[in-house]
Amino acid sequence: MLTDQGPMLLSAHFGTSSPYWHLAFDSNALELTAVKGKTHIAVALSDMQAAKIRRLSGITASLDLTIQLSGQPIHLHLVGRRVNKHEWAGTASAYTDTQAVARDLVHGLSFAEQVVSEANSVIVIVDQHGRIQRFNRLSEEYTGLQEQDVIGKNVFQMFMSPEEAVASRRNIAGFFRNGSSYEVERWIKTVKGERLFLFRNKFVHSGSGKKEVFLICSGTDITEERRALERLRVQANTDTITGLPNRNAIQDYVNQAINERGDNSVGLVYLDLDNFKKVNDAYGHMFGDRLLVEVSRAILGCLKEGELLARLGGDEFLVLVRQADHTMLQELSQRIIDRLKIPFRIGLIEVYTGCSIGIALCPEHGNDLDGLIRSADTAMYVAKEQGKRTFIVFSPEMNRRVAEYMWLDTNLRKGLEQNQLVVYYQPKISTHTGLACSVEALVRWDSPERGLIPPIQFISYAEESGLIGPLGLWVLQTAAKQAAKWQQQGLNIRIAVNISARQLVDDSVVNDLACVLEENQLTPCMLDFELTESSLIEDENRAHEVIGRLRALGAQVHLDDFGTGYSSLAQLARIPLDAIKLDKSFVRGVDLAPVSQSLIRAIVAAAEALQFRVIAEGVETESEDQFLNCVGVDEKQGFLFAQPMLPEEFEAWVQSYRPHHHQAEDDAGKG
Repeated sequence: MLTDQGPMLLSAHFGTSSPYWHLAFDSNALELTAVKGKTHIAVALSDMQAAKIRRLSGITASLDLTIQLSGQPIHLHLVGRRVNKHEWAGTASAYTDTQAVARDLVHGLSFAEQVVSEANSVIVIVDQHGRIQRFNRLSEEYTGLQEQDVIGKNVFQMFMSPEEAVASRRNIAGFFRNGSSYEVERWIKTVKGERLFLFRNKFVHSGSGKKEVFLICSGTDITEERRALERLRVQANTDTITGLPNRNAIQDYVNQAINERGDNSVGLVYLDLDNFKKVNDAYGHMFGDRLLVEVSRAILGCLKEGELLARLGGDEFLVLVRQADHTMLQELSQRIIDRLKIPFRIGLIEVYTGCSIGIALCPEHGNDLDGLIRSADTAMYVAKEQGKRTFIVFSPEMNRRVAEYMWLDTNLRKGLEQNQLVVYYQPKISTHTGLACSVEALVRWDSPERGLIPPIQFISYAEESGLIGPLGLWVLQTAAKQAAKWQQQGLNIRIAVNISARQLVDDSVVNDLACVLEENQLTPCMLDFELTESSLIEDENRAHEVIGRLRALGAQVHLDDFGTGYSSLAQLARIPLDAIKLDKSFVRGVDLAPVSQSLIRAIVAAAEALQFRVIAEGVETESEDQFLNCVGVDEKQGFLFAQPMLPEEFEAWVQSYRPHHHQAEDDAGKG
C-alpha cells in the first residue's frame, strides 16, 4: 500500500496528488488541504516528526515521513520551508510519485533557482571532486559556455591554469574535510582572457536526505579593481618627472638589499646637483623638470647592470649597489661627476650642472636603512662644503658635524626667539682725523649653554638653513635703534651691517631698510652695508639693482674682504660701490711683505680711479698702521685701535680715545 496506493489515496482525499501542508509552532497537527490556506485534514505527528519539520529553515528544502491518513499509512515527501517565525509550509507528494516529487521540488525551488541564475555574481556549484553541478548565467557570459555543456565536467581542468588548479584542488579537498567556508582569489580563464575573481565559498548539504555536500562558489571579478590598486601602487613608488623609483620605492629596495646581503656590502651613492636651484630660478620649473629628466638619463648611462637609480626629490638622487666595495663606489661616483661636466642642451639653452656625492656602505657605515642613508647624506654635505663636484666616503667623525648642525638648528632658532643675540661695535678710524668715523656691527650669540659664540661658528648655518633672513633683519633693526640713540646724543656715527648673498637677491632687504629708517626717524640714513665678492659673482645684475636701491635710501655699500674672491676691476667699475675693504690677509705683516705692499698700492690706486674709499681691516701693529697711512688708505679697523664693544663700552671709548702720535704728527705736517 505504501508503495502503490499513495498517489491515489492523496487524490481521493484532496483531489490532487500534491496537496499543501502547514505546521504551526504550538501544535503537532500537520494540516493538509487542496486549497492553500484552508485546513482540510489534520494529521497528528509524533514529537520527533514535528521536530524534523521545524528544523527546516527559510531556504526551501525537502524531507520524508510516514503518516496515517484515514487509518491507512502513507509515506510522504514534503517540500517546504519556514515561512515566518511560527509557521512552516509547503507541498506534499507520495514518496513513490517521482513526477509529483520532482514537480514540487521545481515549484518550491523556483525562486531560489531564479536568484542563483540571475545573481550579479559568478555562481558555480561543484562536488568534492570538482565536478560542476550548477553554472549560472553570469558564468556562461564570462566563459562563453552553456550550463548543459559543462555539467559534470571538471572545473579545474576547464577554467584554471595548471598552477591555479593544483592550489585550488588542494584547498577544496582540505575544506571538504573540514566543512568550513572560506574566501580565495583565483585567476580564471574567460572569453576576456584570464580574470582575477574573489570567490566566497560555502559548503551546503543537498537537502535530499542523502549525505551529499556541495561547494557553492560565488565569485566577483576584481581584475579592474586590482589593476587600479596596482596603478596606485606604481604611482606611489614612481617619480612623476623622471619615471625613476621614488623615495618610498628606494627605501623598500634598500631594506630588502640589507636583509638579503649575507656577507656582501650594500653601497649607497647619494647625489645632489650643485646649481639646480639657479637653473630653476633662471629658466622656470618646466625647464628644470626637463633638466632632471636629462640628468637622470645621464646618470643611468653611468650605471652597471644591477645598480638602481632613484630620485629622492628636489635635486637629490640615490644609487643602490647591492654587492659593493669602496673602489666600485668611488669609480661609479667619478663616472657620474665626469659625465655631468658635459653641458646639457634643453631646446636652445645649454646649461651646466655638476653634483656633490656622498658614499656609504652597509654594515661599515650603518646597519639599517636610516643609518645608511643618513651616513651617505652626511658625506654628500661634506663634499658640497669642500668645493662641490667631488665625492666623499663617509667617516665617523662626520657625525660630529651633523651633531653640531642639529644643535645649531635647535638652539639658534631658540636664541633668536629668546633675545640671546647681542651686537658688538668695532670702530673704523679715519686716517685723516685719527678719530672714529663709523663702526661695524658684529653679531654675537650669548648662548646659555656655550657662552659667547662668534659669528664664524653660526653664520654659515644660518645661511644654509634660511635663518639668515630673520637674523639679518634683527641685526638691522638693532643697529638702526642704536644709530638713532647715538644721533640723539649728538654722536653721528655710521653703522655698517653685513649682508649675505642670499639677502642681496631678496627685495625684502630694501624694504626692511626703508621700514627701520622710518620707525627710528633716522634722518639722514646712518646705516651702511658690507657685502662679499661672492654676492657679486652669483648674480651681478641683481646685485647692481639692489645696491642702487639701498644707496638711493642713503645707505653706503662697501665690498668686504676684497682680494679673497674673484671679482675683477672691470666688474668693480660696473657696481655702484662707496668703498672696498682690504682683507686682513693683505694687512697682516704688510710692513715686512713686499708683495703685499705692491698689491695694496695697486688696489689703492685703482680705488682712487674708481672714486672708492679704501678701508683696511685687521690692523694690529703700529708698523702696519704707518704703512697704510703712507699709501693713502682712508679708514682702518683692527685691534690696534679697539676690539668690538657693547654700545655703552663704545660710548666710553669714544670719550677717552686719542689718535696715535704719528697720526697727529702727520696732520700737523699737513697743516
